[in-house]
Amino acid sequence: MDIKSVQNRLRAFAQEREWEQFHSPKNLATALAVEAAELLEPFQWLKDEESRQLAQNPSDYARVEEEIADVMIYLLRLADQLEIDLDRVVEEKIRKNGEKYPVALAKGNAVKYNRRDS
Repeated sequence: MDIKSVQNRLRAFAQEREWEQFHSPKNLATALAVEAAELLEPFQWLKDEESRQLAQNPSDYARVEEEIADVMIYLLRLADQLEIDLDRVVEEKIRKNGEKYPVALAKGNAVKYNRRDS
């Protein structure tokens, strides 16, 4: 995905509809949180293995696809409005996570390594 290209298309989409006035960072962050919550609904009450098999339920799978797209769209719009370089910040965060969660301490363990009793 060419992030800049998609952001340009989304910006043009909003401008053509005169929606820029509504796309403040606060409003976009709120919309992102709402869409992320909507993404949870198809997973509510599923067991872990059932959630991994969601593709076997075409209607729920299609809902998840749409909600993921909505989350991505609002995230891209928010980053665009704040002039955040997503390529740079994601690469930096991956690097920081590598330092924060070294393989030797984090491998195969969901408990944050600095919260273990041992």
